[in-house]
Amino acid sequence: MRKTIHAQTDVSVAGKDQLKTVAQVIMLGFSSDPVTRWIWPDTGTFLKHMPDFVAAFGGRGFDHGSVYQTACQRAAAMWLPPGIEPDTETILGIMGVSVDPARMEEIGGFFGQLGDYHPEYPCWYLPMIGADPAHVGKGLGAALMKHALTIVDAAHLPAYLESSNPRNISLYERHGFEIMGEIQSGSSPVMTPMLRPARD
Repeated sequence: MRKTIHAQTDVSVAGKDQLKTVAQVIMLGFSSDPVTRWIWPDTGTFLKHMPDFVAAFGGRGFDHGSVYQTACQRAAAMWLPPGIEPDTETILGIMGVSVDPARMEEIGGFFGQLGDYHPEYPCWYLPMIGADPAHVGKGLGAALMKHALTIVDAAHLPAYLESSNPRNISLYERHGFEIMGEIQSGSSPVMTPMLRPARD
């Protein structure tokens, strides 16, 4: 039997057994992310703790079939359906052992603002999307967004995300997301919350 050859931009659901692969590619994608590297400016600390952070932030999507990856496994997106939230307890634990206590008030103030924008009504949430920097510009992120938003639109629900890198805002805007405001605390970079209204 001949094997089917998929285009790099084909998208499929990632199983829980692929957590390591998904976390690694997202970690690569966030290696120069302004917010992430503000939290963990030390390279070793970033490499040690980012995979666990990825799993805590978006890993619950594995239980709902809402973590996606491209066929080439060089890009992935972790979505959370309505009513499913990141593992806040684990995230706080990671921060507690990886961030200088002198910075926790500033970082806590930054994360505290996230709740000001996150919709309280049912919506899909995109905690993390990333691609291997060596393969950016090949349409991988756009393929992931298109795939997920087809599912979001079928449910006639809005979608929400926070863009931690200004370079990604144009991608999100092309897919119908609108800027809601800005999140910033002390020396932090700006994070941009964005909402995509429900489609009829």
